[in-house]
Amino acid sequence: MKTTLKIEGMSCEHCVHHVTEALKGVAGVSAATVSLKENSAQVEHAGTVTPDALKAAVEEAGYEVV
Repeated sequence: MKTTLKIEGMSCEHCVHHVTEALKGVAGVSAATVSLKENSAQVEHAGTVTPDALKAAVEEAGYEVV
């Protein structure tokens, strides 16, 4: 499955890396591509991964999903 998240609070490539690693840390996530320009993340994951789990990972990293 693929999920797109809109993320606020990123201001640099370090932020992108931090969000990417947070998303990849969610069990069942196979890939995460984060764009600073678009303030978004494309996440490929197993069907067992919930949007709430992805949101929680981003928020735990210090950013906001809108």
